Amino acid sequence: MVKKIKSCVFISGNGTNLHSIIKRSRDYNFPIKIELIISNSLNAKGLKLAKKYGIPSKFFSSNYKEKFERDSLHEIKKRKIKFICLAGFMKILSENFIKKFNHKIINIHPSLLPKFKGLNTHKRALKSNAKYSGCTVHYVSPKLDSGKIILQKKVLISKNETENSLKRKILVQEHKIYPQSIISIFR
Repeated sequence: MVKKIKSCVFISGNGTNLHSIIKRSRDYNFPIKIELIISNSLNAKGLKLAKKYGIPSKFFSSNYKEKFERDSLHEIKKRKIKFICLAGFMKILSENFIKKFNHKIINIHPSLLPKFKGLNTHKRALKSNAKYSGCTVHYVSPKLDSGKIILQKKVLISKNETENSLKRKILVQEHKIYPQSIISIFR
């Protein structure tokens, strides 16, 4: 049996990247096992996935960042989690939290970093008349969307592209490169 790294996924929304990681984590030789899902949104659809797949989940309000991080760390330590994936997690973690997991937190971002850090990436890519956009999996660092890049996937922006069509096109690639990135980290 492959010894899998105990991992946690932080979510805020639909959980489509969470779903792609869960499906791949069921593979015998995939390097991580999701032992916990933490959400800062009580209505996150990803919490339903946790229930469906029998993965423990916790909701902590992020209204008070310090309390959210303290509660999250308590659960993570209790379960001996060694690796964290941010998958559609829409809050910024503190430098102190990130340092506790040095190079053991990764994130996926819907642009070709370092371009279009932060929010509204698709709108900004279209407004800039970029020929390409894409997605990036990177290590989380204290500076927003600035950690070391693990993997990127480029997509062509077509002539009549809309924010929604670009979002859908990039999401397909996100679901491929997030699991690939996890494999490459532990290879």
